[in-house]
Amino acid sequence: AGTCEPGLGEAGRVYRYEGGERWSDCGVLDGCNSVTAMAAHDGALFAGTGKYRVAGSALPESENKRLGGRVFRHEGGTRWTDCGQLPDTEAVGGLVVFQGRLYASSLYKPAGFFRYEGGTRWTRLPDAIGPDYQTGQPGPRRVVSLTVHDGHLYATSYDGGRVYRFDGKAWTDCGQLGDNTQTYAFTRYEGRLHVATWRSGRVFRFEEVGRWTDIGRLGEELEVMGMMVHNGRLIAGTLPLAQVHAYDGDGKWSLWQRLDHTPNVEYRRAWTMAEHAGEVFCSTLPSGKIFAARQGRQVSWDHALPAGWHHVAAVKTAGR
Repeated sequence: AGTCEPGLGEAGRVYRYEGGERWSDCGVLDGCNSVTAMAAHDGALFAGTGKYRVAGSALPESENKRLGGRVFRHEGGTRWTDCGQLPDTEAVGGLVVFQGRLYASSLYKPAGFFRYEGGTRWTRLPDAIGPDYQTGQPGPRRVVSLTVHDGHLYATSYDGGRVYRFDGKAWTDCGQLGDNTQTYAFTRYEGRLHVATWRSGRVFRFEEVGRWTDIGRLGEELEVMGMMVHNGRLIAGTLPLAQVHAYDGDGKWSLWQRLDHTPNVEYRRAWTMAEHAGEVFCSTLPSGKIFAARQGRQVSWDHALPAGWHHVAAVKTAGR
């Protein structure tokens, strides 16, 4: 897990889960206030940094003014190798491996999309081009959260509530998701790509370029953040109450649990999700706590698979 630690003299760090409520400190990367993205590539963990604008979560702005936008490779313990600065980038938005190469994006303006070339070298690639949600004029659009689905790299955007996809050479605009102005997380459910949104608090299913299906709003929430399929069920976290909802089908969602109860704040986020050791984990803001739960019995393989095709088989007998 990467942290945001906005106080004066504090810095974002990486921690490794050791079970129960125990976490081991894997160290500081470049001293800015956040570690904002991670990806496994070539057998190593890569992490991106950023100066997260805490005021965007309606909290006092960070006293740590140091800019991020660098990527590091974990060498074990608290040791990290600097893999370079993304040009004109103060915070890494996303990291993903596509067609065997590591790609990164910029969280804040200006838009930026980059490919790792080894050492400390990054190549700037073409930006996605789309209409501005206020003026309608086309221009560079930020691609932020990155995922790979069905042979393409897909990206959410904070510049107009659209999704873009990359084929290795150029971007395609996949269209507007309702009346939203920002798109957030991705997940795959029943073989289809699903996308989280602000400010409708809804999830949309991708049908084809230019066509999306609204699969419902999560309670009265405004933003859908982390999403995950856990034991066959689609779940998603929200803002402003940091709730987790589960999809019941036919556009209906049910509240599973509220996670962050920090008093006297405007926004609480159930932010990112991951699976480990048969449980689903969810991070929160502003409490900074990690929560875990399981629905039903599961087994998981907590390692990256090598490249190429693999035959994976599982056999269930009673409770084993």
